[in-house]
Amino acid sequence: MDKLRSVAKINEKIKKGEAVVLTAEEFKQMLRNEELATTESVDVVTCATCAIMSGTAAILSIPIAERNEFERADKVWLNGIPAFPGPCPNERLGIVDVFVYGTARANHEYGGGHLFREIVEGKQIEVIVKTGDRIIERKISNKDLQFARMITTRSSFKNYMAFVNPEEGEVGSIFSLRGLKGPYKEISVTGSGEINPLENDPMLKTIGIGTRIMVNGATGYVIGEGTRSSEEKPNLSVTANMREMDAEFMGGFVTSTGPECITSIAVPIPVINDDVFSNLKIMDEEIKLPIADIHDRIPFVESNYAAVWQNTDLEIRFDAHKCVQCDVCDVEEYCPTNAFSRSKGFDACKCFNCGACIFLCPEGAFKGNLGRIKIYDKDIPITLRQSNRSKANELARKLKNQIVEREFMLTAPVDYLR
Repeated sequence: MDKLRSVAKINEKIKKGEAVVLTAEEFKQMLRNEELATTESVDVVTCATCAIMSGTAAILSIPIAERNEFERADKVWLNGIPAFPGPCPNERLGIVDVFVYGTARANHEYGGGHLFREIVEGKQIEVIVKTGDRIIERKISNKDLQFARMITTRSSFKNYMAFVNPEEGEVGSIFSLRGLKGPYKEISVTGSGEINPLENDPMLKTIGIGTRIMVNGATGYVIGEGTRSSEEKPNLSVTANMREMDAEFMGGFVTSTGPECITSIAVPIPVINDDVFSNLKIMDEEIKLPIADIHDRIPFVESNYAAVWQNTDLEIRFDAHKCVQCDVCDVEEYCPTNAFSRSKGFDACKCFNCGACIFLCPEGAFKGNLGRIKIYDKDIPITLRQSNRSKANELARKLKNQIVEREFMLTAPVDYLR
């Protein structure tokens, strides 16, 4: 490793206000414009992904009652979502520590992802504790929480895949809103392509245990590889303080089989040597997009991420003049983030830019080009995106700005994952 390009040296440039920091979006555009970019001219590239990340959970410490009012919690629910009390029993302290899954659910429409966002937003949360034959109820907000930390078991996959149903009928799945229609009628895609952190550092030369990152807008850290991580498809386990998070980068996403969890992760890639810089040049056109049969989730053909993110629309547009207030509105019923209602209209802050509304609305009130993918002789429309590249770009810009303003310093890993 070139000592002249160490993380410490780059931090010195950041402190002096001399570092050149680019988002992945900006860097890739420079390459497409054939502008000069070298190892010496770029110091940091901020990469990000915003997607459905099932492997997300939270550890919360909640004051419930006065000391000695109950011995220990047997069961706990937060807004109806089951939580797992422990591992510390906090005997007779009136405190309950709980572990909550991002995929846990109160019902088909409300799950852990929704709960996490509402905690960060400061909304009141109804807590129910069962202790012996007694029930204790209390309403709390994030100000009451003594500890609130998010952890992921696997997140920020290097790349994911697309799903198609080759058979007649519909198949319910977390990768669809009403069931994936077949044969070959639509494709659901996941993955942020060329701006994804692990696409830009696939050999994990700068990302390791202790790397400072951003999770849902809060400063966080990599704590290791995640479950199902492999050399070909690495992913990360990360953690961050929920009190510092920004709700716009997180939330719930309702699929045809129930609610999932939205999580966003941004990682600064320091340009420490030529190999790291070379890997940063990866483009959507070069990144394989495996396409799998939804029945067994085994890829049988592949495309690339240019089909998803190049010459397509990253954001969905709503034309209120074309909304005719249908008696039954499929967009209102199936929008996975409840971003639209006939009474309140379109809420851009809640919109995940998944694009499902384009195909749900018969009047064409929602517009956006999601792209198409060719499989054999079939040209199949993308009807659902479970990664939000627009929001990922926004998070990468947020991280860049904090680095430029010297509010976020880089860290070298204390240990490497490869």
